[in-house]
Amino acid sequence: MSNKQKQMDMLNGSLVDKIVLFALPLAASSVLQQLFNAADLAVVGRFASSTAMAAVGSNTSLISLLLSLFMGLSLGSNVLIASHIGRGHREEINASVHSTIGIALVCGMIVLLLGLLLARPLLTLMSAPEDVIDLATLYLRIYFFAVPFIMIYNFGSAILRSKGDSKRPLIAMTISGVLNVGLNLLLVIVFRLHVIGVAVATVASNVLSAMLVLYFLTHEEEEFRLSLKKLRIRKEDLSMTLRVGLPAGLQGMVFSLSNVVIQSSVNSFGSIAVAGNTAAQNFDFIDFCLINAFVQAGVTFTSQNFAARKFDRCKKVFRIVFGLGIGCGIVICTTIFLFRSHLILLFTKDPAVIEFALTRMLITGAPHFLIGTYEISGGCLRGMGKSIIPMIISIVGTCAFRLIWVFTVVSANHTYSTLCLVYPISWIITGIVMITAYLVTRKKLFAELPAAV
Repeated sequence: MSNKQKQMDMLNGSLVDKIVLFALPLAASSVLQQLFNAADLAVVGRFASSTAMAAVGSNTSLISLLLSLFMGLSLGSNVLIASHIGRGHREEINASVHSTIGIALVCGMIVLLLGLLLARPLLTLMSAPEDVIDLATLYLRIYFFAVPFIMIYNFGSAILRSKGDSKRPLIAMTISGVLNVGLNLLLVIVFRLHVIGVAVATVASNVLSAMLVLYFLTHEEEEFRLSLKKLRIRKEDLSMTLRVGLPAGLQGMVFSLSNVVIQSSVNSFGSIAVAGNTAAQNFDFIDFCLINAFVQAGVTFTSQNFAARKFDRCKKVFRIVFGLGIGCGIVICTTIFLFRSHLILLFTKDPAVIEFALTRMLITGAPHFLIGTYEISGGCLRGMGKSIIPMIISIVGTCAFRLIWVFTVVSANHTYSTLCLVYPISWIITGIVMITAYLVTRKKLFAELPAAV
């Protein structure tokens, strides 16, 4: 396939088939990424110990917290380049490509340094169990050497997605994921390196995925082609990336902070609860990955059509991604719920761990598709350049509400089930508010701006 053929025309013609063709590889890439991450847990859970499994799992919320601010910026880069395409400003694309990779490198180094310095203090602040904290710190410090490469992969993938190419990021993720699983099995089972083995495997696989994306970009058509000699960050590109991406990143960071608090509450039930919670959480992530693919489709398709002032297509984009995202989420959640007792055996055979895992899957697994109500509407808002509104709604509706729940309801009734209930309740509240905000904002913007003739 030529480079020209890899660019999708989002401004003309049918939408459903293009959105599906865009979203499915992205969903597959995200699900594979999560499955490969789950392989870390499965390998240490089955071939090391529940303590090692808890050590890996106790880092999940913290890693998300430190990465989310900068990962949100990649969304800004997506909107930046997609807007250039929608407006027909082809001459601006190449400079923005180089700015995007430059931002990725700077962000990656910042997170790496922060991670190395703050790993143990943050785990201590989270009340990581005493029998877990040493292994958790070791895993986390090794893991952070992967961060610069994670940034390159995600920002580079954002460049490719901005023009409709979600297939090659999937190729990169598949190849690197196979390496990750192979190294997990080799280092943990053969060399008995437990958490060190899965951490090293994670670093190696992310280096490979970043190198593959860089290869794709350095062999792109001229306007998208990356030359490492031309790397620099333009002020106007940084400004646009921050305007859209920073609120998304801050939202993700505050969201992750609330999850860190919840993780601390989970930690209070002991390492067995941590292991069970982590195992069950992987299935939530699979559903999120699928829905997030339609969120990214909503962002990209909305960005191009909004920049081109094709407002009717923007409305159609929302209807399609919302319907497909929620529909697919229901199918995935129902399937996981029905087979939960069998699926959890992939991670552990410890009856105590299984009990905690099944409790979470019962309360949060079945209604998990509800996250699509606010994620998809918020994504389409960001595609129209409105990133502050979804940030505020998400921070209040999910983050603040969850913190209040933990410090009031859970404190009064300290059970694991009570803690898990905070998720579906917050999803319902946030979804109702976000959909309303999207419809009101869209109506106002379309009335104020001239439509394409």
